[in-house]
Amino acid sequence: MANLRKRGLTTAVICSDPFLKLGQAQARVFGVPDLPLLVIQHPLGGQSIEGVKARADQAVPQFVKLLKEKSQ
Repeated sequence: MANLRKRGLTTAVICSDPFLKLGQAQARVFGVPDLPLLVIQHPLGGQSIEGVKARADQAVPQFVKLLKEKSQ
């Protein structure tokens, strides 16, 4: 993901809320401190399909906002 971001592509990482600080630290380590992290409710693992869809419903608007910001 970091290499794609460095090439100028619109990228983001989906991250559940307890891992936000870790995601931010990893983005800095990989040289992309501005990498957007799309925050979803924890946990993702062990969820029913409805639970996974609910997490997607949290991530999609964040990504759409990111795309709109990039196009301006």
